[in-house]
Amino acid sequence: MRLDRFLTRHTAHTRNEVKHLLSSKRVTVFGEIEQDSHREISEFTEVALDGDILQQRVAIYLMLHKPSGHLSATHDAQHPTVIDLIDHPLRSELHLAGRLDRASTGLLLLTNDGKWSRKVTQPDEEITKTYRVTLRDPISEDTATIFEQGIYFAYEDLTTRPAQLEILGSHEALLRIHEGRYHQVKRMFHAVGNKVLSLHRESIGLLVLDPDLAPGQSRCLTAQEIAFFGGR
Repeated sequence: MRLDRFLTRHTAHTRNEVKHLLSSKRVTVFGEIEQDSHREISEFTEVALDGDILQQRVAIYLMLHKPSGHLSATHDAQHPTVIDLIDHPLRSELHLAGRLDRASTGLLLLTNDGKWSRKVTQPDEEITKTYRVTLRDPISEDTATIFEQGIYFAYEDLTTRPAQLEILGSHEALLRIHEGRYHQVKRMFHAVGNKVLSLHRESIGLLVLDPDLAPGQSRCLTAQEIAFFGGR
């Protein structure tokens, strides 16, 4: 929202009084004097009046190497969750930007920035996700062609977007999809008569799982990594 609107909502001052506060250089944004009433303020913008902080919230962006056996959830009464793996003082604020099955492993993103996570997860964004897949049966020769054409999911009454399959061996492949439907990878292989034995997510868009992260470990994203999805 605009700075003047933010000030009227978070103080007892009227709109006219807010104009005077700004012109009197009594308002700072990120520690700098701000006089532009139209300055856009997000939930993570630090705003102060006469040195008193009105809003100061830190945006958190984490990469986790998810191990098998942990639920992609913030809490669960029966099973360990990925949040249990996070050592961060503000971990209670975090939510997941996408999910992986309990048995699946690999890149998982956590944040407290809802706008950023929506860009990561919304199918319309068409962000490429790359998975290393191990199959029960040999991969048939026509699987890549079928995936490129799209798989019809009757439950949602939709056809998946074209996906690219790179065969690495008789039972192993890299699959690149451009959406994130429920159990999508497993359902795609089920549609061609095969079964996924293991699933490991290697990347989301330009963001690649850090090879230095052991299963269960996490780290903060760099400014460049955050910017891949329009974050701060």
